[in-house]
Amino acid sequence: MSDREGHSGAGPSDEDLSLPKATVAKMISELLPAEVTCAKETRDLVIECCVEFIHLISSESNEICEQESKKTIAPEHIIGALKRLGFDSFTTEVEDVLKDHKQQQKDREKKADKIKDSGLTPEELMAKQEELFAASRAKFAQPQGQQQQPST
Repeated sequence: MSDREGHSGAGPSDEDLSLPKATVAKMISELLPAEVTCAKETRDLVIECCVEFIHLISSESNEICEQESKKTIAPEHIIGALKRLGFDSFTTEVEDVLKDHKQQQKDREKKADKIKDSGLTPEELMAKQEELFAASRAKFAQPQGQQQQPST
């Protein structure tokens, strides 16, 4: 019997939802001063709070989405949910992160276009990539003191 059997197909139960403990522990340790440690119980409580916060924001965003007769939760719905729930102080940072995300998406598209617009066939691109890999392998195969200086 699999873990999913017995569920009504409505997705995982609240008990199944969590965040990776190692990731949360790393985030906590990066935020705390070096001399401060975090107990496992505290880390687990932080995870539960984060999951509850995500659930709260998702539910409120879904309500806003339904009120607007939309079927997809958009970033604007998340920002609206934060405001409705009294987390106005979070919205500026969320908007900044959204702006950064959109810029990263544009940059990825530009890279994809650059490859597409290069005029090279997929085979030529693959050969070019293999050349670069071979050059890199050769560079790192040389002893430390004998590595060639890049040509200008």
